[in-house]
Amino acid sequence: MAEVLVYVDHVDGAVRKPTLELLTLARRIGEPVAVHLGAGADAAAATLAEYGAVKVLTADAAEFADYLVAPKVDALEAAYKAVSPAAVLVPSSAEGKEIAARLAVRIGSGIITDAVDLEAGAEGPVATQSVFAASYSTKSRVTKGTPVITVKPNSAAPEAAPAAGTVEQLAVTVADASKGTKVVARTPRESTGRPELTEAAIVVSGGRGVNGAENFPLIEGLADSLGAAVGASRAAVDAGWYPHTNQVGQTGKSVSPQLYIAAGISGAIQHRAGMQTSKTIVAINKDAEAPIFELVDYGVVGDLFEVVPQLTEEIKTRKG
Repeated sequence: MAEVLVYVDHVDGAVRKPTLELLTLARRIGEPVAVHLGAGADAAAATLAEYGAVKVLTADAAEFADYLVAPKVDALEAAYKAVSPAAVLVPSSAEGKEIAARLAVRIGSGIITDAVDLEAGAEGPVATQSVFAASYSTKSRVTKGTPVITVKPNSAAPEAAPAAGTVEQLAVTVADASKGTKVVARTPRESTGRPELTEAAIVVSGGRGVNGAENFPLIEGLADSLGAAVGASRAAVDAGWYPHTNQVGQTGKSVSPQLYIAAGISGAIQHRAGMQTSKTIVAINKDAEAPIFELVDYGVVGDLFEVVPQLTEEIKTRKG
């Protein structure tokens, strides 16, 4: 069976959930070969093997941390040349999509971004995408070179399938041209204790109807009762009510959780583009004609200042 390269997204060896999803999808089209760059390979190897990696190619170099993106592309290109894979899978993060695009250019291959499903086809992997603000689903395949495919988080449930996970060192030469942009400082993001927005299984978002930063604790309280991430519409972040890093939408982050709760969000196309692939959507809005109700699975017509506290209390009671 052909091998499939999977780029590992991790924090010092702690493998992030989107990578486990990629390994699960990779098994549909071949044998997963994980590419782990940076520190923590020994810690990551066991997890990668548990989820199906037959091999783990590792490389650690200061350049991966000292420069933006390009040295990682050098490494992934080296892995591509070493393996000659049937496909290369990369998480659909901002960095992941840039790495994938640069790799595709270098190896002369087509690229598919933001896939939400993957299956084997007679002429190569077939990727499903949600397009035009998730109004349509398309199936596509790359017709030139080795498919480079980025996959959105929460597109598949990670499934353990223990494999050998043989660790091999990957020889990487970082080109001088890859050192054009140097990282000069880093500031750790303050932890909220909540899940990462793009990876969360449940997301609770607030919009213009929240009517001020002082009311966002209502949204946070509901999210915390569910163990969810907190999102916000563009209107809310532009008004300064919540950080831009939490914006869900076409110009913010795309999410695809199992459950998405929209409170006080009208459902403009800009917001829908970032959350319409959620598995179950619940909306709370006092305007019965709000566009958000066109796409929800469950809708509550009511004042969020009455509905959200009651919902939060009910959840706490049932968990209690």
